[in-house]
Amino acid sequence: MCGIAGILNLGGLETAPTEQQLTSMLAAIRYRGPDESGIYLNHRIGLGNVRLSILDLSSGLQPISVRDKRYWIVYNGELFNYIEIRRELERLGISFVTNTDTEVVIQAYAQWGPQCLHQFIGQFAIAIWDSQKGELFLARDRVGIRPLFYTRSGDRFIFCSEIKGIFQVPDVRRAINHKGLSQIFSFWTTITPDTPFEDIFEIPPGHYLTIGKEGSSITRYWNLTFPGNGNYSRLSLSEAAEELRGLFKDAVRIRLRADVEVAAYLSGGIDSSVTTAFIHELEPGVLNTFSIGFSDKAFDETTYQLEAAKYFNTNHTAFSCTSGEIGRFFYDTIRHTEFPVLRTAPTPMYLLSKKVREHNIKVVITGEGADEMLAGYNIFKEAKIRRFWANNPQSDIRPLLLKKLYPYLPMMKEAKTSVLKMFFGYKLTETDNPYYSHLLRWHNTSRIQNYFSGAVSGSLGGYDPLDEIGKNLAENLSQWGDLAKSQYLESTIFMSGYLLSSQGDRMAMANSVEGRYPFLDHRVIEFAAGLPESYKLNSLNEKFILKKMMQGKIPESILHRHKQAYRAPVSSSLAGAQAPDYAKEMLNESAIRHTGIFDPEKVNKLVDKLGQPGNQATEVENMAIAGILSTQLLDHFFISDTILVAPGEKPANLRIFKD
Repeated sequence: MCGIAGILNLGGLETAPTEQQLTSMLAAIRYRGPDESGIYLNHRIGLGNVRLSILDLSSGLQPISVRDKRYWIVYNGELFNYIEIRRELERLGISFVTNTDTEVVIQAYAQWGPQCLHQFIGQFAIAIWDSQKGELFLARDRVGIRPLFYTRSGDRFIFCSEIKGIFQVPDVRRAINHKGLSQIFSFWTTITPDTPFEDIFEIPPGHYLTIGKEGSSITRYWNLTFPGNGNYSRLSLSEAAEELRGLFKDAVRIRLRADVEVAAYLSGGIDSSVTTAFIHELEPGVLNTFSIGFSDKAFDETTYQLEAAKYFNTNHTAFSCTSGEIGRFFYDTIRHTEFPVLRTAPTPMYLLSKKVREHNIKVVITGEGADEMLAGYNIFKEAKIRRFWANNPQSDIRPLLLKKLYPYLPMMKEAKTSVLKMFFGYKLTETDNPYYSHLLRWHNTSRIQNYFSGAVSGSLGGYDPLDEIGKNLAENLSQWGDLAKSQYLESTIFMSGYLLSSQGDRMAMANSVEGRYPFLDHRVIEFAAGLPESYKLNSLNEKFILKKMMQGKIPESILHRHKQAYRAPVSSSLAGAQAPDYAKEMLNESAIRHTGIFDPEKVNKLVDKLGQPGNQATEVENMAIAGILSTQLLDHFFISDTILVAPGEKPANLRIFKD
């Protein structure tokens, strides 16, 4: 895995990219590729790469060129089926000089153009310069596992794996995007291509962009889609489970391809146990596994993690973190997310990848994607119960079903019908709304916007972030089943924009660790999308087909345990007596007034309340304190601080190619 950066000059010699500009961009993301780095430079284009060497350790330095230097590539990712594509290209008479997947990617593009993307099984952000056409090609993997941001500044088009790299280029504007904040404080993320910064955009998942002096265009090459009602797979449950097993096994098999050691995460849930089971089946040797627990037992799953490690006889490393540690490292977390976050959950993932790297491991396989593709989240069950309740809105019994979803939350155990109706009854009968499953979550999250300052609220002028979702909805969404609509929203918004970014790529790559996700193999995704909804959510039994597939292959206690969302302490980490000094500084009245994003009086009241001993913060208050602090930090790191890279700092082992 790597980091990439580049500057395309669309003007004259006076706007030509410089070695210093590219070096600074790469220095800002050097942790993404600590092994070596390279730059290709001429008056039209500058391309840069920092490399985390995983395949062909000795000869995989980027940028790489082919076809008499017509094509140049910098590439962040893994093409897991590169061996098969290479064989096909060799049959066409193409020879290779390295054993990297990077060279396979560029040769495939030279041979087939953008259509090569349809053959790729992988996770990637690609930049290819065609010197003959004077055109830059940028592409991102189907579901957005690897990031790729860009901006236009005068006659320069600038791109990078991370936004901080773009901000290294002189004259690039830095400003917080208020509409982006409104989206985050509704959906937990921005709606692609928006970001929290004005004029900074991301390549949407499943898209490619081409740009040259003749103009630019963005093209979708893949989209998550579901069959219309009644057009599901005709396979029996047993047949479907067997086919899913074959697809998933191959997805794991090709993700074990590496010239370095591969490890796995064990969360204590079914998904990570499934991936570990298949790794163990494919490569029975000793597997290194890692897990993180919490000193606060309300969030801890250590018992299940250790049970899975014992069951598979792995070389397991387990450790726990305290609320104080989460508060302390939340600072570093936001420097890497480059997005505000509404919970502290990314921080333990940051600490987990840090522990992995301390063991000199670069690659981990994890279970992300199973909940989205096989309906594991409580939000899917919640929507099903609310629809059932909506058929008889006056019922005092139907709302009680909601208590079954959250047995680990004390407030839910004691909740009376009146409380459940008040909390879960928002727009209960609007079952025809395409966003029905998510309306309640988004409504609750949007309440954080009450903390915006008058200036920010005024600048939004009645802006409704829901309008952004309407621009990106699948054309045939209205023909899908209720669960399919829910899965689509969860996968294309929350998973891509938050889970795989702030909690995924950014936390792992901050410590030079690459995550691999077999459940997000597009073959698995497309197969799961075509299954009858009852194979995924059977009554209120989530991931039904996966449980059938894994019967007898993972511990029974894990296979049948109640779904528990991954969470981490928030208010106890960021407020009160043990709040870190930076949090107190960022949340004090003068700092809030200086930034101008939030209302100082409202923030003061929130901080005072959460600082009271024994205070039980509500979910909205937890989201608010995390969101406010992370936004303040975002301004601190990227708006107020004009020096993001120390003078003289450079990426590792830099080589420069010039025309």
